[in-house]
Amino acid sequence: MATPTVVLLPVWGAGHLMPMLEAGKRLLASSGGRALSVTVLVMRPPTEQQASEVEGHIRRAEEAAAGLDVRFHRLPAVEPPTDHEGPVEFISRTVELHEPHVRAAISGLLPASPVAALVLDLFCTPFIDVARELAVPAYIYFTCNAAALSFFLRLPALCEEVAGEFEDMDGAADIPGLPPVPPLSLPTPVMERTKPECAWYAYHGRRFADADGIVVNTAAELEQGVLSAIADGRCARGGRPPPTLYPIGPVISFPPPTAPPPHDCVRWLETQPPASVAFLCFGSGGFFTAAQAHEVAGGLERSGHRFLWVLRGPPAPGSRQPTDADLAELLPEGFVERTRGRGLVWPTAVPQKEILAHAAVGGFVTHCGWNSMLESLWFGAPMAAWPLYAEQHLNAFALVAAMGAAVAVEVDRARGNFVEAAEVERAVRELMGGGEEAGRRVREKAAEMKAACRNAVGDGGSSTATLKRLANDICQQLRRDPAK
Repeated sequence: MATPTVVLLPVWGAGHLMPMLEAGKRLLASSGGRALSVTVLVMRPPTEQQASEVEGHIRRAEEAAAGLDVRFHRLPAVEPPTDHEGPVEFISRTVELHEPHVRAAISGLLPASPVAALVLDLFCTPFIDVARELAVPAYIYFTCNAAALSFFLRLPALCEEVAGEFEDMDGAADIPGLPPVPPLSLPTPVMERTKPECAWYAYHGRRFADADGIVVNTAAELEQGVLSAIADGRCARGGRPPPTLYPIGPVISFPPPTAPPPHDCVRWLETQPPASVAFLCFGSGGFFTAAQAHEVAGGLERSGHRFLWVLRGPPAPGSRQPTDADLAELLPEGFVERTRGRGLVWPTAVPQKEILAHAAVGGFVTHCGWNSMLESLWFGAPMAAWPLYAEQHLNAFALVAAMGAAVAVEVDRARGNFVEAAEVERAVRELMGGGEEAGRRVREKAAEMKAACRNAVGDGGSSTATLKRLANDICQQLRRDPAK
């Protein structure tokens, strides 16, 4: 019999694509003596720039997977919608257009190679129906944390319980496993109920319950309370038990070390004392206007702390991707000269993992994307939580209120998550020390979670055991259906 294959279907964003590819590699390694392969179905991104970036990620993934049975199958391009009202609607509708191509790709594999499972990105839930049609087990790969998963599962009922806008609701939102969640800590896409973004979030949340299992990029030790609440059926109306949960994280891909010379930011860090630098970085989609950059600059300058600030500029017209910053246009006059030696502003992308791993970094001011949060926890860097979009406000709340590994940053959501200079100064001072009790507790918790992350994926760790259980469950399903 041909080698059974696990089919992965990520969306094109790097924060979704790379963790799923890494999870696929780990699944192969965990299958032990059972032969499995991985087939990745690649959806062509909507723009040429994104397509070029995805091909670069795939080339690096192919190099990293050398020696493993991982294959990539490019799906035909589709014409994306132009009448969408937000990114969640755009992604979800673009994904739907791939349905015939996904069905054809899996059907084309089946005669020659048994398809052991279809593992779907959280925005690919319509393909659960394709899996059922082809008698293939379907799993969700949830790239976010368990707190966000609890919210997705709870949202369909929450939409029925709350009549108006969530920000106007009385009291806090009940998200199982979390402390009462303030309305303004709910994800951005649900804050305008009349727009399709909220409806799509609720749709995906309903469909998660139809999967055979949900693979979560978290570790049991990081979010035990939330995982238990989900497993107990507290998220769905009527206590309906969810699919089996498989927390296998942290799933972080580590590219091979780059050849000398090191990145300029790393070289600059080499000149700084240990744990002295506040690192500010806001993900692949984060950018600042001149007004916000001026506030950050003022706060950093008055804080007196050393800093490495990755500053990106607003997207070009018609694009969602930040541009390389024009520092002369975005920063206050004389700021670079006044902070020279203790501060560095970098206008383009940086090797974030390499920077977080550096001994000179003492704290991380982050947008609270889950991948960035995991990387920070992996290296034991305490965080200051400044959420910007998507589910990041909920991530920030969970990180501060439930996990205790971050200093809160007070953002003004009505002004595009604007933060005043005084708040930047306070958060950086608290994060970096200066006798602040809250900052001390956050640094201690970050050190604890660093150990928990590494133990979870080590020999005998909880995530290692769960990954082996997932591989075993997939292989057992094949044995129950030998026709495959």
